[in-house]
Amino acid sequence: MSYLRIARAATGSLAWRLTHRMAATLFTQNIIACIWDFDKTLIPDYMQSPVFRRYGVDETAFWTETNALVENYRRRGYTLASEIAYLNHLLTYVLTGRMRGLNNEILRACGAEIRFYPGLPGFFGASKAWAADKPEYRRHDIRLEHYIVSTGLAKMIHGSAIATHVDGIWGCEFIENPLQPGFLHQKELELNAPAEIAQIGMVIDNTTKTRALFEINKGTNKNPAIDVNAKVAAEDRRIPFQNMIYIADGPSDIPCFSVVKGNGGRAYGVYNPARQAEFEQNDRLRQVGRIDHYGPADYTSGSSTTQWLRLQVHEVCDRIVRDREAAVAQRTARPPRHLSSAPKDEAARKAHKAPEQSAFLE
Repeated sequence: MSYLRIARAATGSLAWRLTHRMAATLFTQNIIACIWDFDKTLIPDYMQSPVFRRYGVDETAFWTETNALVENYRRRGYTLASEIAYLNHLLTYVLTGRMRGLNNEILRACGAEIRFYPGLPGFFGASKAWAADKPEYRRHDIRLEHYIVSTGLAKMIHGSAIATHVDGIWGCEFIENPLQPGFLHQKELELNAPAEIAQIGMVIDNTTKTRALFEINKGTNKNPAIDVNAKVAAEDRRIPFQNMIYIADGPSDIPCFSVVKGNGGRAYGVYNPARQAEFEQNDRLRQVGRIDHYGPADYTSGSSTTQWLRLQVHEVCDRIVRDREAAVAQRTARPPRHLSSAPKDEAARKAHKAPEQSAFLE
């Protein structure tokens, strides 16, 4: 009989565990993300300028050639994706000796020469404090993260002054000294050749930027076990789109503007105050509903751009607090109360009842 009681107790314990498993979401969704384009959003021009200066390459000529590649290759019977044209052309400059020896280390070193718009990179650190401006924000441990998603060169961004201020960087990558045929059967590879970029390793274009958005949304960038293509319930995603603000300079970012804004997030356009055409371009984007607002690429403390972004971060923080406190109220039961007061308590309550007021002015 004792064995039977033990078996029943064990079975009952197992049944309790099976029916009382802790229901938990993957993430607490108390994080806000500002996601940034790079060229002409955080810097006035293109990031590759220091590379061209280093090798004495005419920057205007390079971009003019790059813009003509697709059509010229088409005439020769080739199809070239415009998104990789500039990457291929850089490799051609290396192959022909115009940029001999260009490697990832040099790209990183050139990144240190990048000059940013006013207020950067300090803005990134200062803005993270916005998520702790109110006691209720701190009580819910709300945080602000910054990400850069660029069609430029990741190594240059990693070498720039802003790299240590952001939580993640997406950009194009090059491979040096490609592995040769038969490398799987070699015990040890000899790399006697000097490091030099030779192949494209990663391409980020204006459409695949949206993949980065979903990686941030689902938490793939923090937990590689979560595949970006996996189906993840809305409540299990690390940063909901409604917690995102996407900041960029123009029409090339429409796919990202659409994904973020269409899913409840915010979209903000920036322009160079010295260029009227960029202002007009942003105004058109706002008129057609692509962005919520726009302002100058000025990230100093008193600028309209800084003020707008602070306002949006606070509004998202307020919504997170409301949602989390409503969830607590929904999922917790009120404690039991007495149905009626004791006679002595009721007498005391009546004795201390405030006098009635017959008129407002009495």
